[in-house]
Amino acid sequence: MTTRREFLKTGLAGGLLLNVAGCARPSENGGRTTVLTALVPVMLTGALVAEGEAREALIARTVAGVDKAIAGLSLATQREVGELFDLLAFPPTRMLAAGVWSPWPKATPEAIGSFLESWRHSRFDLLQSGYAALHDLIFGAWYARPDTWAAIAYPGPPEVK
Repeated sequence: MTTRREFLKTGLAGGLLLNVAGCARPSENGGRTTVLTALVPVMLTGALVAEGEAREALIARTVAGVDKAIAGLSLATQREVGELFDLLAFPPTRMLAAGVWSPWPKATPEAIGSFLESWRHSRFDLLQSGYAALHDLIFGAWYARPDTWAAIAYPGPPEVK
């Protein structure tokens, strides 16, 4: 169980990290494309083709799907998701919060996988929520496309006659 002192420390640390991340926008979309391009292949391990142009095209389509999904969220939720990507894209907060020391394009799949697992099983609800948001956005964008349904044996929606 989290003590009051741990709760306050976590809140202060999280607020500081978000304020630092919010001071500098990593790119026009908050560094989202760079972060997602690194995360998608790790989260979709086994579902993506092994390599080549087809793999890159699937990654790009999934990133575009995440962007489309985010655009459909409420403005408040878009802001929160933007803060998450700001946190992950800004180098000091990426290192502190995610433990990924290399820039996203150079990060190894092992480092990214460790980061995702640490957030997934974190004792802090905020990090678990961050993982859940990344997971749901990426998997939602992936399985929203009919060409990915065969991988999970989904025949598609029933036809309405």
